[in-house]
Amino acid sequence: MRRTGPTNYVLRLTIRRLRKAAHENKAPVWKYVAELLQRPARRRVVVNVSKINRYSRENEVVVVPGKVLGAGTIDHSVTVAAIAFSRSAAEKIKSAGGRVMHILELIEENPRGSGVRVII
Repeated sequence: MRRTGPTNYVLRLTIRRLRKAAHENKAPVWKYVAELLQRPARRRVVVNVSKINRYSRENEVVVVPGKVLGAGTIDHSVTVAAIAFSRSAAEKIKSAGGRVMHILELIEENPRGSGVRVII
């Protein structure tokens, strides 16, 4: 039988930990992020820095269930958690005073998922 779902080991681990955190902490936001990550690769979320700038506020925590690209500018500090970042996106977020992290790191810091905004 052919395997369905993501073949990337880190992505599969992330999905499992998101589901576990959602169940243990009664945090439906992590279940929603896990469902978005299980999509086929061609339907996975890709967000530019300009969209994060538009839909987030100062010192907010943002989750992107996919990849963050560097098109556009950002003018305030935000904490962005995603599966992957382009080099230019990471540089722009850091230069604006923000933080860049993997979704697994955010689960460790905020297991209940409170105050997290999901951008798709």
